[in-house]
Amino acid sequence: MDRCVIDLSMRLVSRINGKTERRPALETAIQIFAVINLSVIGVSHIVRPRTWVALFRRLSDQGEAGVLVVALLSLGFGSIIVAFHNVWSGLPIVLTLLGWSQVMKAFVYFTWPAYGLQKLRFITEERANLLIVPGVVFLLIAALLLYGLVI
Repeated sequence: MDRCVIDLSMRLVSRINGKTERRPALETAIQIFAVINLSVIGVSHIVRPRTWVALFRRLSDQGEAGVLVVALLSLGFGSIIVAFHNVWSGLPIVLTLLGWSQVMKAFVYFTWPAYGLQKLRFITEERANLLIVPGVVFLLIAALLLYGLVI
């Protein structure tokens, strides 16, 4: 019988077709962290795009200082992934690439805040439904990572 359990040392243990696979606990924890974050934010983008527009508008009203807030959030999420999930093969590579993309976004926004401000100002009430697309992408990445955890 195939199953997936977490043993007492917090290593994910998968038994598939009689084969046991152990994954490092920290990598597994970071994948779970990402699945939770991407799922909640993804659903929020789909269900409440106008609320995200209001947030982006408030941040853009703060000028380049508002861009720094976005950069800090991107750096926080990305650097946690990069530091503790350095996996360059299989499905987990998706998370590593996402982490690096967030670090690079933070670098660009910190270094060229005028560019980040332009991006913040792009999303308006008239374009609110465009935020559904990243919401769906976040949910697809979360589903892929979750699938990678249980196979």
